[in-house]
Amino acid sequence: MNTIKHNRRRFIGILASTATWGATPWLMRQAAATVTPHAETLTSWHGIALGADAELHIHHPDRSFARQLIQRAITEVRRLEQVFSLYDSGSALVRLNTEGYLDDAPTDLIRLLHAARGFGDMTKGAFDPTVQPLWTLYAKTASAGLAAPDPAALRQALRQVDYRAIALDGRSVHLTRPGMALTLNGIAQGYITDRVTELLRDAGLEHALVDMGEIRGLALNPDDRDWRVGLAGEGSDRTPLRIIDIRNRAVSTSSGAGTPLDEAGSMTHLFDPRTGKAQPRYRSVSISASDATTADALSTACSLLDEADIRRLAARLNLQAWILRAGESSLTAIA
Repeated sequence: MNTIKHNRRRFIGILASTATWGATPWLMRQAAATVTPHAETLTSWHGIALGADAELHIHHPDRSFARQLIQRAITEVRRLEQVFSLYDSGSALVRLNTEGYLDDAPTDLIRLLHAARGFGDMTKGAFDPTVQPLWTLYAKTASAGLAAPDPAALRQALRQVDYRAIALDGRSVHLTRPGMALTLNGIAQGYITDRVTELLRDAGLEHALVDMGEIRGLALNPDDRDWRVGLAGEGSDRTPLRIIDIRNRAVSTSSGAGTPLDEAGSMTHLFDPRTGKAQPRYRSVSISASDATTADALSTACSLLDEADIRRLAARLNLQAWILRAGESSLTAIA
């Protein structure tokens, strides 16, 4: 393997924008603008990551180094898609859902399932990766033009939902209830963002802003200022409702408007694992944490928690939290 040589302080930035829905974080144009006065050459990649449009831009005088680094990041994303994708029939997650077990699961899957169970414990079940049966039920309900699922079918789906029924033993995973199935859509994008960030940091880069569905800033931007991120509203113009600064932090937003399952928006992708309801408590929740995995999982869970519980989590884990309540037009910082 060739050793990549580079000047750490000459690295300007990596910016990614992913096609997202609803009130997802919006990278401030100021973040991109910080790179334009510099004379270093720009190397870019545009493609698909995690099923959405993605792009990476690196300003660095060594184009060969920049291209190698982008390729390494893309290769890592593709590798992790083979683990977490619900749409690739050969992925580890699809095989687990189909067979109900894996005897030699990938290390990344084991690691993320341990993390998911931990988030389930700390949120008293509000975060639960076993909600895939609810997704299937509500998707069928919406396709049939119905306003709500059949109560008996909902009760049956809920019997298949419980993160504590994921049995982990070394490299083995067993789904212990018949009909169980997992989705890692509430945590995997954050995990992949973290892996790409760590790849860049291990390559010696000091300044990076990574967006692989969730956003994480590494150190400062190239002008030695905090990275600026806008938390967008639900309008098509993507006007930010609040601008926040991040330094060695990650931010994630969850909103029911992100993936409505019916035209009225009465059924969303944010399922309450405890009740089976498909409506979050807030219009959006944004969480800033030390890593994107945590921000991703807890923005999902906090969409279902009351404000007191969110504050307790924030104090325990050094989080920042913003909510957009129904009927309001501005975000409220609650932690």
